[in-house]
Amino acid sequence: MLILKKFAQDKSAVIGFAIVVAVVFIAVFGPWLAPYPQDATMSHLTRRLRPPSWAFPFGTDNLGRDILSRVILGARGALKVSLLVVGASMAIGVPLGLAAGYSRGWLSEAIMRVTDVFLALPQLILALALAQLMGPSLESAMIALVATYWPFFTRIVYAETRRLRASLFVDALEGLGASPTRIVFLHILPNAASPIIVRATIGLGFTILVAATLGFLGMGATPPDPDWGLAISQSRTFLPGAWWYATFPGLAILVTVLGFNLLGDGLRDIMDPRLRRSR
Repeated sequence: MLILKKFAQDKSAVIGFAIVVAVVFIAVFGPWLAPYPQDATMSHLTRRLRPPSWAFPFGTDNLGRDILSRVILGARGALKVSLLVVGASMAIGVPLGLAAGYSRGWLSEAIMRVTDVFLALPQLILALALAQLMGPSLESAMIALVATYWPFFTRIVYAETRRLRASLFVDALEGLGASPTRIVFLHILPNAASPIIVRATIGLGFTILVAATLGFLGMGATPPDPDWGLAISQSRTFLPGAWWYATFPGLAILVTVLGFNLLGDGLRDIMDPRLRRSR
């Protein structure tokens, strides 16, 4: 209850939570919320590039498709990509961070040196290179994002595991004969969960942004998928006349990423008592 009370007092975190809930709701019920759900794939050339109106609040694109419907339907794809990428990155990075943080010697050094190599490379450039090698598709973009995002979880979990490894309760467990697996997964991992949750929350928004960037550059989703980044890319030919074509998908990316960032910052303030004392 104390945590919920502190969370409710953080206005920016509450706003972020409301945005995230709204995006999840739109993603789940998108086909029923979209005024023209068939516009995900069908074209209507007789109504192409119409400005915002009562019939089409966000206007139409170059193929006459309702932009509002495609923005709503694109929320599911954006959320799906971010959840799968962050989940896979955690599945790789967290065990590696635990292994590197608890063990000593060559295993720890090998894991962290490989992690440092990936962290030293600009994530977007590395993701672009990997996506280009595998061919432009949504699956290639997701694999490229996972390959560039797992080191962030490894580094965070490694630092927390190292800190907890020197705690008295770990020494006591080792003295009682507890196995390393039991110590790591039943005692160290739960105590390191806070930074993992915060990183995952912020990572969801960041992944949506990078995935949209890949789609904009032609390395992500392919037509006729209702993808936000792809929509902005396709709108470039018709700017500045059809300003609505790029504006509303761009606002969808902006608001969604902002919501995850605000929520992540609020969770960090609540779940990290060291940070609260420093303020």
